[in-house]
Amino acid sequence: MSGTSLDGVDCAVCACMPAHVELIRHWHVPYPRRLRARLDAAARNEATAWELGQLHHDLGRFYAAAARAGLGRLRPDAVGLHGQTVFHQPRPPAATLQIGEPAWLAEALRVPVVGNFRAADLAAGGQGAPLATLFHQVAFGQPGAFVCVNNLGGISNVTALDWRRRGPAPRVRAFDTGPANVLLDLAARHFSRGRLACDRDGALAAQGRVCEPLLRRWLTHPFFRRPPPKSTGREQFGEPFWRRALAATGTYRLSAADVLATLTELTARSLALNYRLHLGGRPDRVVLTGGGAANPELVRRITAALRDWHPAVEVMDSAALGWPLAAVEAAAFALLAAHRLWELPGNLPATTGARRAVRLGTVARP
Repeated sequence: MSGTSLDGVDCAVCACMPAHVELIRHWHVPYPRRLRARLDAAARNEATAWELGQLHHDLGRFYAAAARAGLGRLRPDAVGLHGQTVFHQPRPPAATLQIGEPAWLAEALRVPVVGNFRAADLAAGGQGAPLATLFHQVAFGQPGAFVCVNNLGGISNVTALDWRRRGPAPRVRAFDTGPANVLLDLAARHFSRGRLACDRDGALAAQGRVCEPLLRRWLTHPFFRRPPPKSTGREQFGEPFWRRALAATGTYRLSAADVLATLTELTARSLALNYRLHLGGRPDRVVLTGGGAANPELVRRITAALRDWHPAVEVMDSAALGWPLAAVEAAAFALLAAHRLWELPGNLPATTGARRAVRLGTVARP
């Protein structure tokens, strides 16, 4: 799994069954500086068709090397490859593009590789996201309780599993809530002139003061109040948003720490705002995962924003439940790959907006 933070690839080896997933091993391989810069240019629509085609295959070779480096003597039956999203537009005329040619991985490991997961849901009228919902239900669902699983990658997305009513399955909602790490990373790189890739542990944000007038303006963004199904990406909360935000900070004479504090608070309050507007109830537990869950300042602000609305909510990270932060999204695509090979649907139409449940992904065979 490679997310919108553009930091590298998360790999997970899992034993998959329809109602159970067991983690065997996981590892992370960071993108080399030059590859990350090329991906960043592609995500900002600054790559030519020639460069995008070359990048598609160079990234496939990188994935193959990353998989072989971490597998050791393990030999999987199959691989799920999400690829790197460089474009996602769920509104008509809908389109999405994840690059990283799976044939290189299939040839390197000599096993089937399932990729291009989002397109089938998009073709069926869905958003092509979120797709980790199936895994969240299997790994974190708790009969008798209302549990939210919130991934804090470049973008924040939530899966709400309300199992308080009797029945064989929970009431499920899943959608993107808005920005998470992507704006924080852009700000950290800007103010450090490229020396920092992120605001590690939220150290800068913790030193700053939130600019409430600017935050209130940002929270009027129409995406936050749009009802699900909904998904977003760097197109709305990446470089275009950052450029406008940076220009606005000059009016208030904010320091770098103040800007990071205000952007961090934006992630926290937009998340809580989405919960209040769109969940249809108050969760008993919120499980945080993804890279942002390792940022204590972001977690502190999210916890405060949620408890301002629901004082009794329990907030924890996925590691407390046996799933390391970096393994969850990769494991989700392992399960989706298994569903494709089992010829089972992988999307939940109630959460993506698709007309019907469909099998996700195309298979590259060695």
